[in-house]
Amino acid sequence: MSWQQKTIQLKPRSRGFHIIDDELLRQLPEITQYKVGLLHLFIQHTSASLTINENADPTVRMDMESHFNHFVPERQSYYRHDYEGDDDMPAHIKSSTLGAELSIPINQGRLMLGTWQGIYLGEHRDHGGARRIVATIQGQI
Repeated sequence: MSWQQKTIQLKPRSRGFHIIDDELLRQLPEITQYKVGLLHLFIQHTSASLTINENADPTVRMDMESHFNHFVPERQSYYRHDYEGDDDMPAHIKSSTLGAELSIPINQGRLMLGTWQGIYLGEHRDHGGARRIVATIQGQI
């Protein structure tokens, strides 16, 4: 059994949902060594999230952003935590709703995502900046 862990920094992105598979895999060449295992991803931020969804049609990402903006609107009178702007508290709610971590199986050096699945970064701030993800790989080499 082998364990590896590293922190990956993602480039800054605009608000919305972004497929990050390629950027992650470029920074995690170690995955190709594993016959069987798990990749665990944990984002170290409270205003961004990780999720898995449709990787082919970009309108899914647009609809996800539209839905979450409707579901968790900005500028609500009951928000007290708004020190960093109108998108601050909604970003925290979206992050908690979607989650901060993913576990993805590895087989023969490849992530076992489904045909139409991609790893999304949910950037919930207007100007979130670069995001850090701790990647932990466990398995048989």
